[in-house]
Amino acid sequence: MGRVTGRRSVTRVTPTGRTSTIDSLAAEEPMELRVGGRSLAVTMRTPGADVELAHGFLLSEGVITKVDDVVTARYCDGVDDEGRNTYNVLDVALADGVPVPGPGVERNFYTTSSCGVCGKASLDAVRTRTAFPPAGDPVRVDVATLLALPDRLREAQRIFDATGGLHAAGLFTADGELLVAREDVGRHNAVDKVLGWALLNGLVPAAGSVLMLSGRASFELVQKAAMAGVPVVAAISAPSTLAVELAEDSGITLVGFVRGDHMTVYAGAERVSGGE
Repeated sequence: MGRVTGRRSVTRVTPTGRTSTIDSLAAEEPMELRVGGRSLAVTMRTPGADVELAHGFLLSEGVITKVDDVVTARYCDGVDDEGRNTYNVLDVALADGVPVPGPGVERNFYTTSSCGVCGKASLDAVRTRTAFPPAGDPVRVDVATLLALPDRLREAQRIFDATGGLHAAGLFTADGELLVAREDVGRHNAVDKVLGWALLNGLVPAAGSVLMLSGRASFELVQKAAMAGVPVVAAISAPSTLAVELAEDSGITLVGFVRGDHMTVYAGAERVSGGE
């Protein structure tokens, strides 16, 4: 498995002068995802939880809907100049009857650590594709529970403590219990790892859950939540206009600026109790 951090010599500049020291950085390496031996996607990610990442990505893209749709997921063919496996190529074999994405579709799946999945078609594409529409989920979450989630997620960010350079996502119960947290240089990768974990552990559709994001709530992150049946998405920062539209259309409660003692509910306020 590739390293999640790396160490580099740096020069630190402060009001008292310059010093040479060693700093820890978050690792960023490409991972090629293959399906049936054919390249489907390349993403820049922090190594670790790659099988979860692959499952979450395929779930959020509508390729799979259950853990049995994947027969195997194994590393292959990724070697460095010295012939060592870099663990940067993962090949997934789908079960019989699961449609394999056709030739040419891979260009629609190119991702980077900053942009998420590029070239999304439209709100309608997400609304019609999800197998687990969250609109009917009756879950309610208390304001106090939501306000406590950023600190609980932050406490689980082990790599962030060393590097200060990672996004995080966490899946919580409606009572605020942390089910899983994952970190990555790409915010969309962190979410895919969380949703992949949920799929592998029989928790998709993720009814009654809250997806907490360490940064902003963009369209592609709300889209991933919708594809996994997550009814509540909360973020420390702001959502985009398209993220709010998607949340409204798909029946997701979307909460932003969850900081300190306040928050802003952008969609689905009926699921948020308390705070009157």
